[in-house]
Amino acid sequence: MRRIPLSRRMLLAGAGVAMAARRARAFNREIKIGRAWPEYDRTEEEALLGVLRSGKWGRIDGSRVAELERQYGALLGARHCVATANGTSALIAAMNAIDIGPGDEVLLPPYTFVASVNIILIQHALPVFVDSDRPTFQIDVRQLAARTTPQTKALIQVHLGGATAGLDASLKFCRERGIKLVEDACQAHLGEWRGKKVGTLGDCGTFSFQASKNLNSGEGGALVTNDEALFDRAWAFHGNGRARRITSATLSGWAMNGANLRLTEFQGALLLAQMTRLERQSQTRETNAAALTKYLKEIPGIHPQVIDEGCTRNAWHLYMLRYDPAAFAGLPRAGFLKALQAEGVSGSGGYTPLNREPFLRDVLQSRHYRKIYGDARLRRWHEENQCPQNDRLCEEAVWFTQDMLLGEPREMEYIAEAVRKIQKKAPELARQA
Repeated sequence: MRRIPLSRRMLLAGAGVAMAARRARAFNREIKIGRAWPEYDRTEEEALLGVLRSGKWGRIDGSRVAELERQYGALLGARHCVATANGTSALIAAMNAIDIGPGDEVLLPPYTFVASVNIILIQHALPVFVDSDRPTFQIDVRQLAARTTPQTKALIQVHLGGATAGLDASLKFCRERGIKLVEDACQAHLGEWRGKKVGTLGDCGTFSFQASKNLNSGEGGALVTNDEALFDRAWAFHGNGRARRITSATLSGWAMNGANLRLTEFQGALLLAQMTRLERQSQTRETNAAALTKYLKEIPGIHPQVIDEGCTRNAWHLYMLRYDPAAFAGLPRAGFLKALQAEGVSGSGGYTPLNREPFLRDVLQSRHYRKIYGDARLRRWHEENQCPQNDRLCEEAVWFTQDMLLGEPREMEYIAEAVRKIQKKAPELARQA
């Protein structure tokens, strides 16, 4: 074959193509910044095949779920751990373990996933929303006392996105009033408060292993606690009420009412395999989040989430910031997100105000709730559960997901570059919006 000599033009053209390809890898919206999620290899394949070939697919006669509970509890420094079908199931088990029911009130934030309120409604208890602290994206613990009544039995503190705030104050608040504190750590695997793993500081903590989570088996969850009596009740509830230990008081084995919220052996094995990557992935997210924060703080109108000094480790399930249109020539957040997407950076606007969801009005006007609480109390509920700071937060928030923090350090620069580029073009983009 005759070799064709390369001209300078051909070399420059080739270099241009290579440069364009590199830029496409960074900004092409078909190639998302970060890494494919989930990560897996033969470790997971062999774990799943091992369960398949064992013929023991359920936790009752298998061993993988029990081993997961042992290892995950040890990782967190919790005395007890019970694996559940998903994070919502862990929260349902928690509500029943602490005996939440009709007539009780439960404090929670309005900036959270819908499961946090659904698990209260399932118990026919009354959700009471506490407004958000916008800089941290977390519940404003300074407002807990104002939202508490003699019927308040529990606080669900959500460690949103992997961080937490004001946990010292909420722990003290609950301890002094005899209120149970349930840590919703479903997004906070390996997160820490003053050097201790979140989920282990309150009465109990709950975790999710849903497909988007930092520790993932498609679906799955866990409840951890240092309270053995609470653990016994949670264990029984997750297995249709069967007691963990048979005693003279439970001759048939049934200790209480319950549901089937068990995890399968397949998921247990998958999680054991995924746990071998968890620390490495967490360190990568931390490094990239620190770099991204450094870059973004230099851009007017971009306000990265403020991390409470007590939060000694953020799990970075979400990278969250507040966007100010005034610094972008009035470009609405929707226009900003669209422009980001055009640059190959996928962002979202996060949650909408949970306290304003129309289905809540329907539930609270149902015959069950009217019978329990009465029309006058339910009318007051709508007046009292306004959260103006959270309304603002829901209009400002921008999220990047945890898999975007698993990429190369230079990708964090690309994200900041994209934001700067949009800011320069903002007047034109605002006119088009």
